[in-house]
Amino acid sequence: SFNPVPPQISTIAFTLDFSNHHAPLTRARSDQTNAPAVRMEITFASHSYSDLPSASMPSTTTASGSSRPIRVIPMQHPNVASSSSLPPNVVLSQWASKLRRMTALEWLEFFLPCYRWIRIYKWREYFQVDLMAGITVGVMLVPQSMSYAKLAGLQPIYGLYSGFVPIFMYAIFGSSRQLAVGPVALVSLLVSNVLGSVADTSSELYTELAILLALMVGVLECVMGLLRLGWLIRFISHSVISGFTSASAIVIGLSQAKYFLGYDIDRSSKIIPLVKSIIAGADKFSWPPFVMGSVMLTILLVMKHLGKSRKYLRFLRAAGPLTAVVLGTAFVKIFHPPSISLVGEIPQGLPKFSVPRAFEYAESLIPTAFLITGVAILESVGIAKALAAKNGYELDSNQELFGLGVSNVLGSFFSAYPTTGSFSRSAVNHESGAKSGVSGIVSGIIITCALLFLTPLFESIPQSALAAIVISAVIGLVDYDEAIFLWRVDKKDFLLWTITSTMTLFLGIEIGVLVGVGASLAFVIHESANPHIAVLGRLPGTTVYRNVKQYPEAYTYNGIVIVRIDAPIYFANISYIKDRLREYEVVVDSSTRRGPEVERISFVILEMAPVTYVDSSAVQALKDLYQEYKLRDIQIAISNPNPDILLTLSKSGLVELIGKEWYFVRVHDAVQVCLQHVQSLKPGYESSQSSRSSSSEDKPSIFSQLFKQRESRTTTDLESGNGRPPLAPIRDSQSEPLLPKER
Repeated sequence: SFNPVPPQISTIAFTLDFSNHHAPLTRARSDQTNAPAVRMEITFASHSYSDLPSASMPSTTTASGSSRPIRVIPMQHPNVASSSSLPPNVVLSQWASKLRRMTALEWLEFFLPCYRWIRIYKWREYFQVDLMAGITVGVMLVPQSMSYAKLAGLQPIYGLYSGFVPIFMYAIFGSSRQLAVGPVALVSLLVSNVLGSVADTSSELYTELAILLALMVGVLECVMGLLRLGWLIRFISHSVISGFTSASAIVIGLSQAKYFLGYDIDRSSKIIPLVKSIIAGADKFSWPPFVMGSVMLTILLVMKHLGKSRKYLRFLRAAGPLTAVVLGTAFVKIFHPPSISLVGEIPQGLPKFSVPRAFEYAESLIPTAFLITGVAILESVGIAKALAAKNGYELDSNQELFGLGVSNVLGSFFSAYPTTGSFSRSAVNHESGAKSGVSGIVSGIIITCALLFLTPLFESIPQSALAAIVISAVIGLVDYDEAIFLWRVDKKDFLLWTITSTMTLFLGIEIGVLVGVGASLAFVIHESANPHIAVLGRLPGTTVYRNVKQYPEAYTYNGIVIVRIDAPIYFANISYIKDRLREYEVVVDSSTRRGPEVERISFVILEMAPVTYVDSSAVQALKDLYQEYKLRDIQIAISNPNPDILLTLSKSGLVELIGKEWYFVRVHDAVQVCLQHVQSLKPGYESSQSSRSSSSEDKPSIFSQLFKQRESRTTTDLESGNGRPPLAPIRDSQSEPLLPKER
């Protein structure tokens, strides 16, 4: 008798293939054409099962009377009593012990993220590049901040105030070393759009509301950062953000047209009122501001293009706004054109400490505070993460959100309106070689010097020059390349982009964002409620099972349906999953099926490796499905559920209901067991079994069995197609021990 050595971790099965058994065994030959082929199948088992042969391994009796074991890796079922979740007091104690283990250094880094780069800062190597980067961004920030303040409906001085305290606070509490914080165009447009309907832009209330909004945004960002709720914004897709920013950029550009045209236009966040207002006032058109604005815009775009396309000229990108301001101011000082409007008087000195007022309007500002916070998370945190990856350090998005919140809260006490990370200035900061927050501190010093000494020079800056700075900055936000890319790659995302941009242009910013987010969530819900479900087939020459639509050469077995569910199973999609399972039971492709000829489906194998979660509704639906199948003599088999899924099924009693013997580690294990049962369902099986048992007394030796004629039926024949030719030729039959060698 042949008794294999019990394996400890794996089972190795050797099969002797005497394909050319007419050649004498004693004859040695140099070529191995007639040599017996030794094939090896390795089935790995868990370390928990050191005595694998002792596990139940059903066997299949062949037509020749031989017995071939089906090697099935035993499923380790969880102990429901010992697998209960930890009580809250244990979780709290673990959290408290983790806090107690934190060192003083870790606490310091937690509250002051700047300490992470301070303690490794190389002054001789980093300070020079940080100094140059800070000066470059500071020179860029001074004119931009005044331009964005005008876009927000505020006096230019409040743009400088917003670039003063927040930039210092972020250098201390922010975790990004290259992010440039300050006023940005999109947030300025949101401030103008909301506050314009509450107060007049020339009133003191308007300014107080803008400062109060900075406090609310800061508090909201701090709370979300501390509670680690930044993940909520992940539900807004990139196509929605791209469509929103593209439409907002167009609205921003049109809102600045009044400084080019020389006459006032209606303040609106919708494109139709803006266009109507521009057309209605065409008779008031003035050439001097239009020519100056166009020349400044051309200079800015040329300098930006040269700075991007040529590395040795990259300083031009940052110097563009300052160049426009200097040239415009020089032109006004020399020629004194009366038709060109100027910035006017700007207060000199640093902002004074003051507590935000007008709290009675806070409730009406809550939606805008949430919207600005969402923009901060999507834009600033996204930029910060990208820069951190490029510079080789880790960044915590929640810590980053907290740092932005602190800079807004403290900035609101020094007359700042909402600020966030700027894409253009951060890119310039990175390209200039910034290594740490020192560059941000240098930029803050530039703003401080401007507030203390340079404000008298800003009085003669043309409004058209500031408008050109804004337009040149937002032109890059019109992301038509993204729209073309989405059209080629994913029409659904292109539809989201189109819906969001169209709604933002024609119905306003708030409605555009709400519709875009709603559409994004609707797509997410639809995908979740209608998950991808695949029928699996076996790839020839392997024990691997894949989607039959993706791999047409994969074959299935008569009487067995293998289904893979590629999503969590919960109340919203269980009905869809049940409907698809019923379809697969009825609609089968007989051209790719192998195995014993049976008339109906007897087994449904659910491959649950991709399933990450099962709720109570899904468990109850699976129970109903089991009972429904039971009435039609169909057995469910579960393959490869993860430990959490298996624990849920055990607690609900579904494991006992279906039977532990119908839970498998691999799809192939389930197929082998099901094939054995399918063979027993074929007509004539009972009589053949009785005839075999009557002749089993004279059991032939193992070598006699190996030399039997090839027409004898074995479990291998069942798995490979019941004697029918394979669908695709198997080049290397020895790569799959369970398939017969090609004849």
